[in-house]
Amino acid sequence: MSDTPVDTSKRTWMIASTCAGAVGGVAVAVPFVSSFEPSERARAAGASIEVDISAIKPGEKLTVEWRGKPVWIVRRTPEQIAALPKNDAMLADPKSERKPGELTPPYARNEGRSIKPEFFVAVGICTHLGCSPSDKFATGAQAALPDSWSGGFLCPCHGSTFDMAGRVFKNKPAPDNLEVPPYMYLSDTRVLVGEDKKA
Repeated sequence: MSDTPVDTSKRTWMIASTCAGAVGGVAVAVPFVSSFEPSERARAAGASIEVDISAIKPGEKLTVEWRGKPVWIVRRTPEQIAALPKNDAMLADPKSERKPGELTPPYARNEGRSIKPEFFVAVGICTHLGCSPSDKFATGAQAALPDSWSGGFLCPCHGSTFDMAGRVFKNKPAPDNLEVPPYMYLSDTRVLVGEDKKA
């Protein structure tokens, strides 16, 4: 063992400078590493999101966030799909012809406003004043709904009603159908919301 005396003041300065260097290194590295991930601004600007839809049961809805908005993914039952054509005469825009490029992409300009009839993807914001409609999937007479109600959505703010394809009923405050965002299937159980162009 060495008999050389240890200069405690030098040792203290060495430890202090090593710690300061380590803290400085971390401070420099964190912003660099985090720059590889999309920023909050990029996410808000429209970065797409991948959603696993395998756990959604028929008659259920999953809500995710895209561009700061709620996006619904509804798995419709066979009965809900079959009821859609019966609503056409009561709807303001049954074929989604108003603002087609803005509210309904080409692949969703059909009876179900969807790529696959079973799954409906829509932005959950009323086209009247931006409220979020409530689920009213049960059929039949209910408060604020007609006796012939076949399932859909009710905006609690001013009473606009939408069917299970997000199509607005006539004579309601909402001027348009619910927006269908760009989306595509990555597989049978995964949907990419916010992008619909395959590379």
